[in-house]
Amino acid sequence: MKFTPPPASLNNPLIIPEKIMMGPGPSNCSKRVLTAMTNTVLSNFHAELFRTMDEVKDGLRYIFQTENRATMCVSGSAHAGMEAMLSNLLEEGDRVLIAVNGIWAERAVEMSTRYGADVRTIEGPADRPFSLETLARAIELHQPKCLFLTHGDSSSGLLQPLEGVGKICHQHDCLVIVDAVASLCGVPFYMDKWEIDAVYTGAQKVLGAPPGITPISISPKALDVIRNRRTKSKVFYWDLLLLGNYWGCYDEPKRYHHTVASNLIFALREALSQIAEEGLEQQIKRRTECAQILYDGIGKMGLEIFVKDPRHRLPTVTGIMIPKGIDWWKVSQYAMNNFSLEIQGGLGPTFEKAWRVGIMGECSTIQKINFYIYALKESLKATHPEYVLEESNGFH
Repeated sequence: MKFTPPPASLNNPLIIPEKIMMGPGPSNCSKRVLTAMTNTVLSNFHAELFRTMDEVKDGLRYIFQTENRATMCVSGSAHAGMEAMLSNLLEEGDRVLIAVNGIWAERAVEMSTRYGADVRTIEGPADRPFSLETLARAIELHQPKCLFLTHGDSSSGLLQPLEGVGKICHQHDCLVIVDAVASLCGVPFYMDKWEIDAVYTGAQKVLGAPPGITPISISPKALDVIRNRRTKSKVFYWDLLLLGNYWGCYDEPKRYHHTVASNLIFALREALSQIAEEGLEQQIKRRTECAQILYDGIGKMGLEIFVKDPRHRLPTVTGIMIPKGIDWWKVSQYAMNNFSLEIQGGLGPTFEKAWRVGIMGECSTIQKINFYIYALKESLKATHPEYVLEESNGFH
């Protein structure tokens, strides 16, 4: 037998330097979460894996504030959650209304179109949420099967109020799907109280777990819709009837669906345990306080926030407007090279207009926020010496 020679690139040891991840995600994990991934890999039907999956479901019901039995994880990043919800709740020709004011709603439009849905949109500015009245009028006009909303948009730092939306949707026989990827555990979220039918979040965001596993939950009403589809879900991998069976969400014997990433489940279990130990109220309070310190520090530097109205700001992601004449990439590179700090640029509506700061995972502390402000200030001075940065007056 003859084979090509092994790649020389694999001769050296893997070396990954420590970085302070303060972009919009992924976030830094705690040592406890990272250590959980060093446990032995388990097979699909080991009792210890099923026990851990049950504990994860308990934790997810807590952070979603729901009693839904159909609460589980999808294997994949948060996009997998979006795909799973849309591919299960929509069939060919089904009408879906998507509230578009950021990149994630745009992705939902793209995915829904690929599934053959009748996609209707309402559009708004990226720095202002949709009012309840606007949503109600659009629902009455379009009579959709589903409404898609982004709770916290990490492309802009915008927070969309949800209270009252579910009630209006249900009055018109409409389901509400929510993207809570960047918001959950950073602001209040009440799935049952707010009558949310389907939600997904990002493990790698506020929760402080690794990417590659996506928590989701669906209401009994949404589950009935899935059970009564005219056709099977188009994607076997995202089929929530099959996946939910394996996760033990239904009163039926478990069947193999796919090989789950057991070590990511261990890590998510520990991240949820940390959240439970601190409590949701304190988690949210801590991040709100950190966000206010960030706003104050940015203001003293003479910089502006993309979302002008404080009521509409997402505490976990803040867009900082890039001043005219500033090369944002130079600033970001300097911060990484000199402080090992991620200062990430914009995306979608904030592309080349803003930096995005994440208050997520292990970086949700006052010390980290003060460090970010200091490093941003020093990076601006070093890369743009022609600008004078004064704490009282900002740029000149």
